[in-house]
Amino acid sequence: MVTDALDGKMDLIITKSVSRFARNTVDSLVTVRQLKEKGVEVYFEKENIYTLDSKGELLITIMSSLAQEESRSISENVTWGQRKRMADGKVSIPYAHFLGYEKGENGLPKIVEKEAEVVRLIYRMFLQGQTPSSIARHLVNQGVPSPAGKKTWQVATVISILTNEKYKGDALLQKRFTVDFLTKTTKVNEGEVPQYYVQNSHPAIIEPDEFDAVQIEMDRRRKIGRPVSCHSPFSAKIICGDCGGFYGSKVWGSNTKYRRTIWRCNEKYRKDKPCSTPHLTEDEIKQRFLTAVSILMGNRDELLANCRMVIEVLCDRTGIETELAELQREIEIVYELTRRSINENARFAVNQDEFNERHKEYTERHRIATKRAAELKTLLMKRGEQYKTIDSFIRDIETRPLIIEEFDEKLWTAIVDKVTVLPDSRLVFCFKDGTTIEA
Repeated sequence: MVTDALDGKMDLIITKSVSRFARNTVDSLVTVRQLKEKGVEVYFEKENIYTLDSKGELLITIMSSLAQEESRSISENVTWGQRKRMADGKVSIPYAHFLGYEKGENGLPKIVEKEAEVVRLIYRMFLQGQTPSSIARHLVNQGVPSPAGKKTWQVATVISILTNEKYKGDALLQKRFTVDFLTKTTKVNEGEVPQYYVQNSHPAIIEPDEFDAVQIEMDRRRKIGRPVSCHSPFSAKIICGDCGGFYGSKVWGSNTKYRRTIWRCNEKYRKDKPCSTPHLTEDEIKQRFLTAVSILMGNRDELLANCRMVIEVLCDRTGIETELAELQREIEIVYELTRRSINENARFAVNQDEFNERHKEYTERHRIATKRAAELKTLLMKRGEQYKTIDSFIRDIETRPLIIEEFDEKLWTAIVDKVTVLPDSRLVFCFKDGTTIEA
């Protein structure tokens, strides 16, 4: 409408009220002035204001300011209501773009079984060694529609499904928040406003143990530091004891009846001197794994006791959280001292040398406290990851029989950190609790 008016297609715009025209004072004035330059008048019925009138702009400024303030008030009320719902543990899901759930009769999320099967497939394929990109390609090839109902799947969509805690029946609320009620700009919540974690808020599609195993595996792949083709649970887990490179799958006799897949160091023939470590078949790896697990299970009670001791000693975060809280208080105090010092300098005649010295001291205190707080947050995150890894290891070992006769991909993914192949064909299994067993 405004474009048509500026193009000369109309000379009068009748509006119910100023608040219907815009709730932003700047927007109102800018648009009215643009129309005024083209000789287009805006009439506001409720306020009885004509913009070509000499008093029009003053009245519009006042009324627009009131409309903007009303918008701010409404925004704050809505925000308060949403945060109250979050604090009460009430979960809402964007069902139109969320795979696996629909709104149930009681208002709570209800599982859509057909879509839930796709979610379970994504988790299963990831734990079997597939990458998010290969999972996305598979879903496209199978003609599975994305959460938005499209034919194509983005890698980011797969990663989002793999990392969303709602699939295990929990909900982290207020991941994003609105920064400005006028522009409606949102950003990721990095501690600016409270977050709420609700456990068992709705039916789970993925078992918590499986969800945690995926997070640990995702973190492990991220720490590798470079893209790795993970089409098998053995990918990026078997390491050459000679050069430190990863083992990869190779096909021998691809066009013959003797075709078979072996695992060999990817760097074996890329240097002047080939690695002396041998190749392995998948059956050999599986059999050695079963041998190592048998040894591990042979002393299960002591192993679990040691794991719990490690959690108690190495994963304790009480001291770190206490120090971090003290640093946060220090940062707030320094900020307030700096603010007062600047205000004092602006209002009164203050010795500038003393002011600069004091300001320098506050800045240094703030820098030291901020740096230490960042270090503690990193350490806190690492200990949280350690706890999650060892706790998952304990649950997997506790629930398994003492004698395991068949290779289990899920168990391999859950408890094996890495396997080192030595030149004399020995395999050293390093489990996620730190235990090493030679097989």
